[in-house]
Amino acid sequence: MEDAGLVDWLSNLLGGAATTLFGAAMGRLMWHSGEVRKGQRRFFGPELLWEVPVAIGMAIIGEAIASYLGASATVSTGIVALAAYIGPRGAEVLLTKWLSRTRP
Repeated sequence: MEDAGLVDWLSNLLGGAATTLFGAAMGRLMWHSGEVRKGQRRFFGPELLWEVPVAIGMAIIGEAIASYLGASATVSTGIVALAAYIGPRGAEVLLTKWLSRTRP
């Protein structure tokens, strides 16, 4: 039997949807922590509440990307965490760069 990783363990414990939301929350928390380190925010400030809808939205977007790519559950959670970390602005920048490269 193959050793299960953290994502597999979380998925078995919480279920797939909760694992996806956990990955998104961790991605936003990593970004938020970076802003705290830069002195842009307080850790337990009101801005932290605004990260909840961003995490949920980016979880939906990340799941859609992972589904399109046919990624496994573990990879899907990683894509969700990455999408949550870069947030809507980062996603816009990546999409703009990709579209400018693929346009004839």
